[in-house]
Amino acid sequence: MKSRTRIPTTPLLMILPSFLLAMSIIGYPILDLAWTSMQEVSRFGKMMGFVGLANFAEVFRDPLFYSSLVRTVIWTVAVVGGTLIISLPIAIMLNDDFYGRGLARVIVMLPWAISLTMTAVLWRWSLNGRAGLINATLMDFHIISEPIEWLATAPLAFTVEILVGILVSIPFTTTIFLGGLSSLPQDSYEAAVVDGAKPWDLFRYITLPLMKPFINIAIVLNVIYVFNSLPIIWVMTEGGPANGTDILVTYLYKLAFRFGQLGKASAISLIMFSVLFVFTIAYVLMVMRQEHDNTAEEVKHDA
Repeated sequence: MKSRTRIPTTPLLMILPSFLLAMSIIGYPILDLAWTSMQEVSRFGKMMGFVGLANFAEVFRDPLFYSSLVRTVIWTVAVVGGTLIISLPIAIMLNDDFYGRGLARVIVMLPWAISLTMTAVLWRWSLNGRAGLINATLMDFHIISEPIEWLATAPLAFTVEILVGILVSIPFTTTIFLGGLSSLPQDSYEAAVVDGAKPWDLFRYITLPLMKPFINIAIVLNVIYVFNSLPIIWVMTEGGPANGTDILVTYLYKLAFRFGQLGKASAISLIMFSVLFVFTIAYVLMVMRQEHDNTAEEVKHDA
């Protein structure tokens, strides 16, 4: 008699409440956002009528949208890339056993406990061209001869904001890497040291390959977080001067709450959600395919 494969229903029933709750929390705002993006909306939030894709067409005709989109890509790549490059060596150092390691971990993690908005406010004061701490310190050490207006020009202000973005992202990313490093098998390192491996060899052939899953998690979470990050740029420059530091999230915030164009702002929000959704799915599929290929290669090598 031919046996029939039974689908286990108990696990599905156990995750069903969480799934329905997540869909109601995430799904409803997305549907409401999509509906609003196809409406003419007054600055007070009143629906004035269905306009189809007119808000999207208006967004795609706006040159500020494209400049903000390019700046968003630069902002995301620079902050996430810089954070990963700096956080991994910090995590490796903090994972070593040395005197004062606990205090060093607290110092590295401490900025994480401070509000992101408060951090941006402190940096705005510190970078003030006339009374800022940064200019006073550099002039005391005779590094500069006159104050620099750090936030007065768009290229310099955007560069400073990227550096602040990297600084505030390091504690979270270091925490992810520390969790990964603490779970690595130590016998592999001991065997490699016995075979004469140097520290760089240990990092290149053992640490880096085994840390790939944690690096992938850090990339996805940081991209989502940085792509949507408002406080740093908004508090420090409000997207200025002359919209020169605007990214998509500050651009849509201005449209919604400064100019009252809620329909157009909803369309940009939906575009941002689509970009992140496609990126996340594509990146996860790429990682899964790479892991599948590596597993197949290992099986072939063992055979």
